Amino acid sequence: MKKSVEIVGLPIISIIDGTEIGKVKSLVINPEKGTVDFLTIEHEDWQVSVKAIPFKRVVGIGEYAVTIESDSSVIDLNEIPIANTLVNKKIKITNTKVMTRKGQLLGEVLEYYVDDETGNLLGTLLNVSGKEVALASESVLTYGKDIIIVEEDASSKYLDSVEYLENPQIEPTENQHDVDVEELLPASPESQSPFDEINASIDKHEESEAKALRLKQVDLLYGKIVSKDILDNEGHVLIPAGTHLSVDDIIKAQDQGPSVFVELSMNVEG
Repeated sequence: MKKSVEIVGLPIISIIDGTEIGKVKSLVINPEKGTVDFLTIEHEDWQVSVKAIPFKRVVGIGEYAVTIESDSSVIDLNEIPIANTLVNKKIKITNTKVMTRKGQLLGEVLEYYVDDETGNLLGTLLNVSGKEVALASESVLTYGKDIIIVEEDASSKYLDSVEYLENPQIEPTENQHDVDVEELLPASPESQSPFDEINASIDKHEESEAKALRLKQVDLLYGKIVSKDILDNEGHVLIPAGTHLSVDDIIKAQDQGPSVFVELSMNVEG
């Protein structure tokens, strides 16, 4: 596994000739396949046309050089429409924003990682709310020029080490564990604040008090006789005069709100 910055700038060496053909100028991404399909070549004598090496022609990517069998592996991108189209798409990945398919902005790509044997994109290193996390390429839906679109649950698949991109079967140890996703999610209007737990507790307490009050009201009015028609909020008779109040009658008045319930309370006998 190599990160892109480790490949760009490497000398390209022909094994047969033992000569340097040029240096790696850029990695050409195939957004549909999620692969690096070509390495473009920087050479002072090639100013007019763009030369490149198909990734499948690369013998190896080492610490000091990229090796190919011979200079016959070099192609002119202008002569290969598909390759030229990929170059013109200008998919760069690094410094690209990452967004879910429903529009939540997760962060920005700091670096991406390539399988140096196959050219497959293994994943990215993201800056999410000031923290660095890894995300495997399986979560990516679209590699775009300006935005990378990922699955809606991508934030639940953050990894705390890029090692997992190459070896996803590795079990986390005490010091290697999945990142606390909630800690990394960008702040949003719907996200919890530190006071939410306190507010929930208060709401529960108030709900309990309100329930106790309603029960007390039922106890006070149950069985009493209504002295006049009690109207609902729309002017219709809710409880006729002469009614011996049942639990259901009292609850109906409570549900209409304070004004109707007060009217009922002031017009009962017995």
